[in-house]
Amino acid sequence: MSELIGADGVSRCSWGNSTPDYAEYHDKEWGVPLHGQDELYERLCLESFQSGLSWITILRKREGFRKAFEQFKPAKVAKFGDADVERLMQDASIVRNRAKILAAIKNAQAIASLDTPLDDLLWSFAPASQRRPRTMADVPAITDESKAMAKELKKRGFVFLGPTTCYALMQATGMVDDHVKGCFRAA
Repeated sequence: MSELIGADGVSRCSWGNSTPDYAEYHDKEWGVPLHGQDELYERLCLESFQSGLSWITILRKREGFRKAFEQFKPAKVAKFGDADVERLMQDASIVRNRAKILAAIKNAQAIASLDTPLDDLLWSFAPASQRRPRTMADVPAITDESKAMAKELKKRGFVFLGPTTCYALMQATGMVDDHVKGCFRAA
């Protein structure tokens, strides 16, 4: 359990002790129930951009992403065209990956065509109950719920969102609570 105690004396999930940025994110955001179309669209985009990268990279570029993507207002991003894509490809304040940029635009367009609010759609996949993980090794990368979410989102026109990304989204937005036993947030 000593790996749970940070340099500041706070008991948290071990990854939350690796950098001050992670500690703040862990303590204030990760696993906290999040609602709202813009807020969930932001997290959906950031989790997609994180694919293949370290979360700390995305976390440290989050303000750049917010500026570049109109504060993650899907109605605005859905209107982005070729000139916007080229502008974003030159923006060092974000991750410059064309496929991920195009996915953020495509997903904003998919939100516009939903017949149900994004909030309701995503939260419909939150499990009814969950067992608290003892260690980070007990935390899954995918679940039946994240597989179902990814399948439904793809059916509705979303891209660049597989079961692993969907599970990370579920963790980040509090649809699941993977704070390990001994973490102060697990109380």
